[in-house]
Amino acid sequence: MKRILLIEDEKNLARFIALELKHESFAVHTVSRGDTGLLAAISEEWDIILLDLMLPGLDGMEVCREVRKQKKTPIIMLTARDSISDRVSGLDCGADDYMPKPFAIEELLARIRVIFRRQLEQQEDEAAALVTFQELSVNMDTRIVSKGTAQIDLTKREFELLVAFMKNQNRVLNREMLLDLVWGYEVAVDTNVVDVYVRYLRNKIDNPGAPSYIQTMRGIGYVMR
Repeated sequence: MKRILLIEDEKNLARFIALELKHESFAVHTVSRGDTGLLAAISEEWDIILLDLMLPGLDGMEVCREVRKQKKTPIIMLTARDSISDRVSGLDCGADDYMPKPFAIEELLARIRVIFRRQLEQQEDEAAALVTFQELSVNMDTRIVSKGTAQIDLTKREFELLVAFMKNQNRVLNREMLLDLVWGYEVAVDTNVVDVYVRYLRNKIDNPGAPSYIQTMRGIGYVMR
């Protein structure tokens, strides 16, 4: 169940929004002050924060700025102030969206769905960029290679060789195939270079005394399995 933090000091409006959100199967926690709202925002995990601009204790802009220093929780700012400068200020301080009052609850729900849809798309993109094998993981976007929690520093060729193996898990790759995947046909490189770089890579990714992640298939090539 998605958890929503509602920071709103207008009691009737807060009650109405909370009821509508609960009707849509969201778990809602309501806070009426900026200072207590900030504490709740940073001390717990929320899927989205609905934040009023004019609040006792601490105004919404300051709450938003402080939350952004510590968390990436999506924030929709709710306010009666609807000037262009107010909207720009709200977005600049870290809000993801800006809803001027009064608003239709259907529009608020639609904007919440948009934010959740973006989160899902981002998670899918991040998952697609991550290639894993046992303890090893490669982030194709950041080019970060990790074994467990430790990062491994690889050269460009070592990185590309590891990616070739990890994208072809359980498939035996001969030296010519690896030359094509890592160096390309247009580069004149001896097949022995593959053996050299496999050795370099093993020295960096393997656990001492344990079987190598990259197995040698004598007379054929190599396989990661």
